[in-house]
Amino acid sequence: MECVFGLVGKDFALVVADSSAVHSILVHKSNEDKVMVLDSHKLMGASGEAGDRAQFTEFIQKNVSLYQFRNGIPLTTAAAANFTRGELATALRKSPYMVNIVLAGYDKETGPSLYFIDYIATLHKVDKAAFGYGAFFSLAMMDRHYRSDMSVEEAVDLVDKCILEIRSRLVVAPPNFVIKIVDKDGARTYAWRETVKETPMSA
Repeated sequence: MECVFGLVGKDFALVVADSSAVHSILVHKSNEDKVMVLDSHKLMGASGEAGDRAQFTEFIQKNVSLYQFRNGIPLTTAAAANFTRGELATALRKSPYMVNIVLAGYDKETGPSLYFIDYIATLHKVDKAAFGYGAFFSLAMMDRHYRSDMSVEEAVDLVDKCILEIRSRLVVAPPNFVIKIVDKDGARTYAWRETVKETPMSA
């Protein structure tokens, strides 16, 4: 019942993901951050098998950092998306990763961008994208309300509408979501939307 979605606004991009770590009928935790900061101006939201998601996103993050360390310049968002797609395609016929990715970034020359990358290495540059069961509702809401010139406040309001729709329509809806933003000032956490708080275990 995972959900990852994102959209591009006027001069920023947002990536949103649920924060539930689930196996079978059990919820292990409700504060799992599924949106990784790849570098100063890139975000990678991922859904899929927990091990594949954690291992693959970290693998991409370290390789993006290695490229910048070796060459002295960061990868563009398009280059990072194509590298990610290439690694998924290479693994596809060996040991495929069951992971779907929404990759967002901000480049000085081209501004914000968003890429849809699925587990069979399909890559598309898009204005809005979603994966998981929540995609049925978040894509419908974004189709209805999305505009390419949205301000941050308008985009977050749309994200809240998507989250409300997921919570009210999905049978086993994830309770908590994390919203991250990337713009000219960098990639960072914007807000959490929580209905369930993690309680520390007592001794």
